[in-house]
Amino acid sequence: MSLTTDRILATIEDLVALAPRATGTPGGAAAAEYVEGRFARAGLATEVLEVPSFTWRATECRVTTGADGTEELEVPSSPILHSALPAQDWTGEARHLIDAPVVDIGADRVRRHDVRGAIVLFDLTFDMTLAHTLPLTLFLHDPGRRVLRRDVLRSRNPYVTSLARTMRDAAAAGAVGVIGVLRDYPDSLGYHNEYYRRTLFRLPGAWVTRAGGARLRAALRRTRRATLTLGVERSEVVSRTVIGVLPGADGPDGVAHDRSGSSRASRTGSPRGDAIMIQSHHDSAGDGAVEDASGAAEVIALAEHFAALSRAGRPPRKTLLFTTFDTHFTGYQAHREFARRHVLAPDARWRIVLNATIEHIGLRAVEGSDGGFENTGETEPRGIFLNVNPAFTARIAGLIRRHRMHATSILGAGLLEFFASGIPTDASFTFVSGVPTVSLISGPLYLYDDADTIDRIDVAQLEPVARFFADVVEDADRHRGALLGTMPAGLRRLLPRGRW
Repeated sequence: MSLTTDRILATIEDLVALAPRATGTPGGAAAAEYVEGRFARAGLATEVLEVPSFTWRATECRVTTGADGTEELEVPSSPILHSALPAQDWTGEARHLIDAPVVDIGADRVRRHDVRGAIVLFDLTFDMTLAHTLPLTLFLHDPGRRVLRRDVLRSRNPYVTSLARTMRDAAAAGAVGVIGVLRDYPDSLGYHNEYYRRTLFRLPGAWVTRAGGARLRAALRRTRRATLTLGVERSEVVSRTVIGVLPGADGPDGVAHDRSGSSRASRTGSPRGDAIMIQSHHDSAGDGAVEDASGAAEVIALAEHFAALSRAGRPPRKTLLFTTFDTHFTGYQAHREFARRHVLAPDARWRIVLNATIEHIGLRAVEGSDGGFENTGETEPRGIFLNVNPAFTARIAGLIRRHRMHATSILGAGLLEFFASGIPTDASFTFVSGVPTVSLISGPLYLYDDADTIDRIDVAQLEPVARFFADVVEDADRHRGALLGTMPAGLRRLLPRGRW
């Protein structure tokens, strides 16, 4: 009964009620406690991985013009999250009051302009369309031909943007601040950018809407100067990643157990015991219904489903690890520590032979006539990044069709594994550590916005996704773990790992 629409939706509602579930906040702690409680009540052994991370907060944010005696204009703004950081581990409080000339680069590159001592005004561009995934596509289930429409293929996700590049180049060129115009976005200042951990946002920054950008540019024709005010607070906090463990019939010590619990010699059990990992994240910047109460709710439902089967005398052969991560928005510190401890360490407790990650079960939205987000009623096109063997890939394609997971493509990630590149999902760190992966993700326009509310959930797809992943896990459980990946485990171990 756990893999039903009503039960999964109720879990999403519970998690949304705890929002914002940001790392290091009461909502974040409550979400971790909620997940751990659900795992424990299902009968799983639970543990919480506590890892240091950071919480960032803006105490004020203003963008004004008129410092040279013209009439002052304040343009509504919101902070660029994680900006004004002098170092990756900086903590403290700071207030930045910057009165400077403005260099408007539009969507151009910073390096083509002299921005020394200036505030850079730029158009944020969303640089990845759905069409960009086509070269990786191995299979597409699109019976209604909704994905291949021109307007859908041209749609852009809010993750791959020009922000990190512009921030990095502006700081290197001597700029003193940045103002980003949300050019490709609806009329919203609720955009919560991620902390792109490879790029330190040294400069203070603010967002303005497309309309706000037009007003600001009109004012800058009268005066070239603007004032950017940003107050920030950053402190070190403890993140909480929840792990629920359902032991398999083949024990982690290489001793197999029959259904009565008595031990027997195992011919196939590894010294550490094979394990399958089912993953999402529970933290959020706002309500986070789709990002990622939907994924966390699916993980909880699957945990309860497999625990019930085990109690009924049908335990999995491999150990199942159910995880909901923290730090998705604050630098992925928990993800890296998990990979170090449980994948890369020679004394890791398990040999994780598959990662199944679930994110973003949402409806597609476009900019509406009122300038806001308008649901289309269609499933947001989604991809499953995977690097599993061809036979397993073919079976997964069959499961997509069987469970009517329309608008779903399989994206081959084998080359990304070979070159130790990441994938744009929560599974990236275990992936680059050598774990074969099946990772479902989508990129609806509202994903990082306060508009990610419960009405964005693709309710009709909650149960199909859950049953699809239950079948994927059961399929992997029946097959030899060392052969699940695109390449044999022995070869995979020779590749560079832990590059982050």
